[in-house]
Amino acid sequence: MHGRLTMICSGITAGTRRGAFPSDEPAEAKSLALAEAMRATLPHADRVWSAPALRARQTAEALALKASVEPLLADQDFGRWAGRRLEDVQAAESEAVAAWLTNPDAAPHGGESLADVARRASRMVDGLVAERGHTIALTHASVIRTAILHVLGAPLAASLKIDIEPLSITDFRNDGRRWVLRACGVPGPRPAISRQG
Repeated sequence: MHGRLTMICSGITAGTRRGAFPSDEPAEAKSLALAEAMRATLPHADRVWSAPALRARQTAEALALKASVEPLLADQDFGRWAGRRLEDVQAAESEAVAAWLTNPDAAPHGGESLADVARRASRMVDGLVAERGHTIALTHASVIRTAILHVLGAPLAASLKIDIEPLSITDFRNDGRRWVLRACGVPGPRPAISRQG
C-alpha cells in the first residue's frame, strides 16, 4: 500500500434528521456519543482533515482527532434551501427540485451544483494519490459519494444510488498511481443495547 484515505461522514444534526437540507448547525449529542464510542477502532493516521462545518469539526473532536480544516471537504452549499425540509421545497418549487435531482450541473437554490462538489472532491482525492501514508477526512455524504464516483469512474447521476449514513466509514487505497475503493459505508461501531427482561 502506498496511500490510504479513510472518509468518515460527520454526525447527524437535528435538521438533517427531520429531512432538511444541511446548514451549519451542531451535531446531535447522541451522534457525538456514538463517535466517542468509535475512538478505539480508528487506525493511526498521518494526516487528519475536517470539513469546515461545525458538525464535522465536532465529530473530529468526539473521535479525539486533531484535524486541520480542509475547504475541499466542505458540504454542498444548498444556498437558499439550506435548513429547509425537502418536502417543503418540493411543494414550493417542484420544477427546481426536479432539475436538481436529474441534472448534476443544476443549482436552482443558488448554491453549488453536485458537479461543483464533485470537482472539489476529485481535486482532493487526486492531490492525495502521490502522498504516502494514511489520511482521515471528516466530511459529508455529498463529498463521499462524489469521491466514490470519481474513483470508480462512474457518472454523477449515480450519486442518488449511494447511501452514506452519518458516522459511516469509506476507505480507499492507492498504489501511487490510482485509487481503489476498499470499503464503502461501513457503519461505525455502536454501543451494545442492554436488554432487561
